[in-house]
Amino acid sequence: MRDITLAHRFRRKVRNRNSAFHPQHDEYKWWLLGNIMIGTFMAVLDSTIVNVALPKIMTSFGVGIDKIEWVSTAYMLAMAVMLPTSGWMADKFGYKRMYFLGLVLFTLGSLLCGMSGNEDMLIISRVIQGFGAGAIQPLGMAIISREFPPKQRGLALGFWAIAAAASVSFGPLIGGYLVDNFSWQLIFDVNVPIGIIGMAATLIIQSEYKSKKVRKFDLVGFISAVIFLPLLLYALSQGNAATNSDGWGAPYILVCLAISFIMMVVFITAEFTVDEPLLDLRLLSDRNFGICSLIMLMFSIGMFGSTFLLPLYLQNSLGYTALQAGAVFLPVGIIQGTMSPISGFLGNKINSKWMIITGVGLLAFSFYLNSSFSFLTERPYIMMGLYIRGFALGIIFTPLSTLSLSQIPREKMAQASGVTNTIRQIGGSLGVAILTTVLTTRVTYHNELYSEAIQPYSPTYVQVKNGLQNYAQRTVGSSPAVAAQQGQTLLVSNIAKQAYIQGVDDDFLLVAVITILGSAPVFLLRRKNHNV
Repeated sequence: MRDITLAHRFRRKVRNRNSAFHPQHDEYKWWLLGNIMIGTFMAVLDSTIVNVALPKIMTSFGVGIDKIEWVSTAYMLAMAVMLPTSGWMADKFGYKRMYFLGLVLFTLGSLLCGMSGNEDMLIISRVIQGFGAGAIQPLGMAIISREFPPKQRGLALGFWAIAAAASVSFGPLIGGYLVDNFSWQLIFDVNVPIGIIGMAATLIIQSEYKSKKVRKFDLVGFISAVIFLPLLLYALSQGNAATNSDGWGAPYILVCLAISFIMMVVFITAEFTVDEPLLDLRLLSDRNFGICSLIMLMFSIGMFGSTFLLPLYLQNSLGYTALQAGAVFLPVGIIQGTMSPISGFLGNKINSKWMIITGVGLLAFSFYLNSSFSFLTERPYIMMGLYIRGFALGIIFTPLSTLSLSQIPREKMAQASGVTNTIRQIGGSLGVAILTTVLTTRVTYHNELYSEAIQPYSPTYVQVKNGLQNYAQRTVGSSPAVAAQQGQTLLVSNIAKQAYIQGVDDDFLLVAVITILGSAPVFLLRRKNHNV
């Protein structure tokens, strides 16, 4: 009882009108921004830190890419389901309370991930993490947009983006170091102390805010969303899975797609017809918000999908360690973090549309460069594409977010933030699922193509086979018969490796096309009114 009294006195003391933590103090909104950045750093960190550990997790649990993709997809999917719900819950129970609950769920999920003994437990724990992150990200953005006036909002969102950029940079690097030197479990355990710090900062710094009008909960919209999104992604991931011999014609795949389509129609119908929707899709009727949401969807498919794909290529094809694969992402976040506040400042001076068009074009070009990967690709070429990507992300995100919200009323900020973040997570989930499916399909195609191209009696084939046989005899000391078998194995292994790399290249080319198509709607955007 005495501890509770002391805690109450402490909170009352820091809430003194002369304290920087008082809502009416000029410094309050900046302290609040720092508090939100902690949660954002964690939520985005776990979208990136896990990617470099996927090959090690696959080996640890003995599963393939069609199963392990759910370690990433489950997290993003849980976020996508939670994002629209968080706005309603914040209006009803309070923004500080729900933000704190998000931190609790995320920290608990991280602890459970580190304790997981199989892939199913890990995926379930990632869902808990995703629910927490699904509250942290949209509420953080809404809180910042509410507390900062329009003339400072672009700069504040730019600094908020630094937290995300830092996660992009240091997430894979930290993850790679922990995986190589300790275990993959520690990539989740590292979130626990950060989560505790974030919870303490939230209790001390944030003031509670509740909406004066609480909407009715859209149960139909919630249930339909919970059904159609997981079933759609499950069908996409299982279409070419090794455990599915019937392919896309498998009855359970067709049933999942049918139910998903019906639930999607129910969801969209409900959101446009009910008085108080879970996800206010009517906000998409605002020209800038609707167009920016479409751009965000296409942009997220490439951004999340490529981040999932690149570490697999580096480790499985080039033999990078997890740390080396994580280190390549370091400049991306540094460049993005440097450019984000600059682009937020420049967005108030020049037409933001041209910044977005330039950024999307550069992002698509970086993906196009990746479509030329081979087993001989050198590090400078890989880094060149990532440098361009970091610069592109830095000049896209802040003006896109600012333009998107430029005409949205203040009381609708939470709903708008929920729509934006849901679309981004749906795009990311689709990106991972689609690229995994395309990768599996294209690797199989190229493997068959290369195998058919081999003529057993051609001079080239005989020469290569004899060369590999001689190599095995000289280096291993094998007998001629064993060396011939080893040479054949090396040849088949090389074909599989080439097919895998070509499948990765096809994925990046697809991502480049999707991304460049995302620049087309930018021309329809209206420049924001600075007096809003």
